[in-house]
Amino acid sequence: MKKPLFNRALLAVALGGSLAANTAMASPADSCPSPMTMADTGIEGMGSLEEAFAPFAESFEALTGVELELYSLANRTAAGTALQFDEVDMVFGGPSEFVLFETLADLDVLFSVVRPNYGSSFVVKADSGIEDLSELADKRVALKDVGSTSGHIFPMKLLSEAGLNPDEMDIVMAGDARIQVLINDDVAAMGGGNKDWDAVRKQDPDTEYRLLAQTDTLPGDPVIMRASLPQECRDDLRATLAENSDEVWDSLTSTERNADKFIERDAYLSFETDPAVYQQVREAYEVAGIPLDE
Repeated sequence: MKKPLFNRALLAVALGGSLAANTAMASPADSCPSPMTMADTGIEGMGSLEEAFAPFAESFEALTGVELELYSLANRTAAGTALQFDEVDMVFGGPSEFVLFETLADLDVLFSVVRPNYGSSFVVKADSGIEDLSELADKRVALKDVGSTSGHIFPMKLLSEAGLNPDEMDIVMAGDARIQVLINDDVAAMGGGNKDWDAVRKQDPDTEYRLLAQTDTLPGDPVIMRASLPQECRDDLRATLAENSDEVWDSLTSTERNADKFIERDAYLSFETDPAVYQQVREAYEVAGIPLDE
């Protein structure tokens, strides 16, 4: 005997409601430890860390039900050790930090900040007569900071791929002065992030510059999670924050430090970052002949 259609409909509604309830219960508050801790490899001192990430921490807790404590570390070496020994749950770092930390512990990515303009460039003055990277062999070259993905690692890779031996070149790590030393003719070329190409022309509009070389877009800056966190916790965090990505982005970039670093044309959060994308960074270290822990 066939069951009445309305009984089937009621059963379907009941099952649907049960499934919805179970889905709603998949909350980070149920699957993650609380509080969780997060550090940043580019910030030293608790005051500066809170200034940069307090709004994000508040938003994280409101969305996930999990308290997020900010964890101050002295440098990226300390951050890697903290991940290795489960002393911190998450670290906001760069692509270089991901491949460095991956040698110490199993990792996952909560999300990354993808910047389509994020890459490395070499710039010279147009009247320098320099047309190719290979011509920099006997020239003084300015790079950014040791360990910077776009300002050191990939520029060194570009030099190596041009047939040069960076160890035999006159390279200065000029930091924040890298643009000014090019303007002042203290160096013949500058290797840095793609933003430097725009910045040098803005700071010295009366001089013509040449873009000598440029990489493809580099992987985004990841929020690195220790893989020893329960898989369910990691999945629930990604799902919950992805559903509220606009609020996460607004809270992350609401501070001056993060706005300066991340807000640019077409930048966005990716919650589907495959850790394998950072393999190209590891390869850049190898091609450039730079030890991962340098």
